[in-house]
Amino acid sequence: MNAHGAIRNALTGADMISTSYLNDLSDADLLVRPVPGANHIAWQLGHLIASENGMTEETCPGSMPALPTGFKEKHDKDTAGSDDRNAFLSKDEYLRLYRQQREATLKALDGLSEADLDRPAPERLRAFIETIGGVFVMHSTHWLMHAGQWAVVRRKLGRNPLF
Repeated sequence: MNAHGAIRNALTGADMISTSYLNDLSDADLLVRPVPGANHIAWQLGHLIASENGMTEETCPGSMPALPTGFKEKHDKDTAGSDDRNAFLSKDEYLRLYRQQREATLKALDGLSEADLDRPAPERLRAFIETIGGVFVMHSTHWLMHAGQWAVVRRKLGRNPLF
């Protein structure tokens, strides 16, 4: 397996786990916080989608579809404390945007050579990601980190563990 295959496997695995945790949740469930002060899933989904869009676009300019106007701002750290249902999208809308962004991420990955993956990440990202390949791996890591929090919300809602 080459680096592209390993990155695709990581993204596919993260996708399977993340979407499995979301499958049986309602829009209202997305606003449940596991503990006071923790971020709810709706905000986290927007954060993840905006992050993937921004990091991939910064790494591969012109590769990502635009997000809806104001989307990034609705999911920045200043909005994390909001419980206003009208401030967030439905689960279906988040999943549609996620799939759109992920498809573009994979297309951008396919446009890179093995040597490109070893090039330095964009300077802004180098504090936590060294290479362009690392940017693509970070998407899977980031989604899994948040999905771990969703497992706790699921238990709070009385759902059985999935994994």
